[in-house]
Order: sequence, then structure tokens, then C-alpha cells
Amino acid sequence: MYQKAYGIIETLAPLHVGASAGEETGNLNLIFRDQFTQTGIIPGSSIRGRFRADMRSHDADKTNHWYGHEAIAGQTDGGTTEALVKFEYASLVWLPVFCPGQPVVWVSCPRLLKRYKQISGIDASIPKPYTASPSLVGRNIGNNQTVLFFNLGFLAIEHKVDLSPWIPAGADLSAENLVVVADNDIAMLHDMALYRQSRVSLEPNQKKAKQGAFFDVEALPEGSVLVFPVALKESGWQPFGEMLTEDLYFGGLESIGFGRCRVTLAGQYFAKTVAVSA
Repeated sequence: MYQKAYGIIETLAPLHVGASAGEETGNLNLIFRDQFTQTGIIPGSSIRGRFRADMRSHDADKTNHWYGHEAIAGQTDGGTTEALVKFEYASLVWLPVFCPGQPVVWVSCPRLLKRYKQISGIDASIPKPYTASPSLVGRNIGNNQTVLFFNLGFLAIEHKVDLSPWIPAGADLSAENLVVVADNDIAMLHDMALYRQSRVSLEPNQKKAKQGAFFDVEALPEGSVLVFPVALKESGWQPFGEMLTEDLYFGGLESIGFGRCRVTLAGQYFAKTVAVSA
């Protein structure tokens, strides 16, 4: 029987998890995406690798206990063991989108919020599409109707409810800036919100671009909030020691300012852990 927990990731810098940097002509280093909503994800293998590496730097024995023993040369079965902690992929809960002439809003959709609800176990009804807070700052067109202006057109708000129950633990969000759109709208808004940067590889001995060495990279923007589930086969896993929040780097391109995130661990497992240690 697995014990359940989950983690919340808030990006503090652009986050690129996907194709590695290359120098091919016209190469766009794409991020990994969910197959249904086409929104950015962090694979469970990337999350596990980050947690494993962080623990290995200060306690190799605990690393082997929780994440499994690597193969040992000379042993018939390699000496491998099963990991006691399992990670699934991290999906978006809220994504910041720029609205010209208006405050930045964080968007989500029913499908993404449904996964967050299943993971976190919150007691709240999934908002309908085109829902926002009553205090959302937008353009009032009369009859108490509000519209948001995105780069690709207007979006009318049809329902107004308090969305504060949908703010994950540890996330620095304001309910008045949250907007729920339809599942078939989220992919377009997601691509509009991505951070993109053009890069070039220079000659080693002079400030000159190599032939055909221009390439682009895309990333989830700063302020994105994601959730990932964790399953544990036994108690005692405390990757951050007595703390439940830690800054970690995910993905690639850390050397040029990508990947810094704040991770908050939550769920009944950690509620019990904190109560026992207290």
C-alpha cells in the first residue's frame, strides 16, 4: 500500500525541460508537452533525477535506500533494488499570460484543474470554462460583463466565482488574477505565453557566429505553477530535512539562468511527518 504525497513547483526563472541545446540550422529546442492539452510538463524521470542528485550530494546511503541501488559490476543481477519513492510527471496548474494594457493573468483549464484536484484531494468544484474572480481587472463592456484582451483577440468572462481554493500550497498567486478557460483554448494561450530566446554559437577565438549556428529555445515562463504526485512504500522520506520547501534547478541551461524553481511538498504524508517530528 503506497502512501501519497505531492509536490508543487513554482518557476522562479524560465524552465526548459525538453530537447537539448544544439547547433543545427533552424533548431527549436522544444519543451516536453502533455499529449492532450499540449501544455508543458516535467517528466517524472527529470523530477526523480533532481531529487536523487540532491540527496546523493550529502548522503549516498540514503540515496540508495530511497531511489534504488545502481548496478554493481561483477554481481549476477547487478545488485539493483527497487526505489521506495515514485514520481509522476508534473503538469501545469496555472500559467501566467501577458494581456496588453492589463495585469498579467494566470490561466488554467478544467482538465488541468481536474488532475490537480485528484492529486491534492481538495474539496472544491472544478470551475466552468471562462470563469474568473469577481475582482478580476479587465475591460467592462456593460451588463456586468468583463473581457480580457490577449494578443490573439478578446476572451469574455462568463462566470465569476472565488478561485482562491485553487491556489496550491506555497504558490505566490492572487485569486483576482486567475482565469479558467476551455480545454480547447489552453494550447493556444500556452504557446502565446512561452518564454522564447534566440541563441547563437560563436567561433572559439573570435566574436563571430559559426556558420548555421543560430538556434532557438522555448521555456515555461517565470511564475508558472505545476503539480506532481509522489508515492512512497514506507515512511521517513524527508528530502529537504525538516523543511518542506526548497529551491531546486530542473531541466537544462542552468548556466544561462534557466530552471530555478521553488518546490513545496504537501499532502497527508507530510502532514503526518510534521506532526510526528513536532
